[in-house]
Amino acid sequence: MPVPLMQRTPEPELMESEEQALAYAAADFSAGDQALIERLLQLFPAGLGPQLLDLGCGPGNISFRLAERFPAAQVLGIDGAAAMLALAKRALAERPALQPRLRFVQCCLPDPSLSGGFSAVVSNSLLHHLHQPAVLWQALLQLAAPGARVYVKDLRRPPTAEAALALQQCYLAEAPAVLQHDYLASLHAAFTPEEVQQQLQAAGLADQLQVAALDDRYLEVWGQLF
Repeated sequence: MPVPLMQRTPEPELMESEEQALAYAAADFSAGDQALIERLLQLFPAGLGPQLLDLGCGPGNISFRLAERFPAAQVLGIDGAAAMLALAKRALAERPALQPRLRFVQCCLPDPSLSGGFSAVVSNSLLHHLHQPAVLWQALLQLAAPGARVYVKDLRRPPTAEAALALQQCYLAEAPAVLQHDYLASLHAAFTPEEVQQQLQAAGLADQLQVAALDDRYLEVWGQLF
């Protein structure tokens, strides 16, 4: 008999502990972060426009890289976890040259008070945290301007628990225990490309955004809104 595919197990939406925040801030995600920026340049060679939004920014890794790579743009990073944002704001305090163009705001989606009009919306590893994934796509419709460039990258749920454990052992074997635990939980909480396609259909975005598997553990969603 075929082995049944692993069902999704949601994880906590927010990383609220200081231990988690410090572990993520200390980890070296530079290769993946830079790969995301390079992918943006590949997908959108004309640039991202003047107002960039990083949804679920965590300690600000991608936000800082966006501000550095697009020096004419204003960048806003938002996250629901105070511990993560405290690290982002601390890092920004040490980089005065970026302060006029980069800021961080704490909020949890959905948040009707957030102002829209962003020329690009980027999100890295937020989707799998959301208990209701429609929240991300609703926020995108709320916050993106017409013609906005969109890029979402997230983990992709493996077919079995054994495959998830193999990925953890492959990529985080030497990482602190908290990161190993969270990574495995995130793989169990992630979506498949087929599930994300259904989410886009339900949000009315399937004709504007496309989704595909990316290497052995990620998926990506990209496009330009009408």
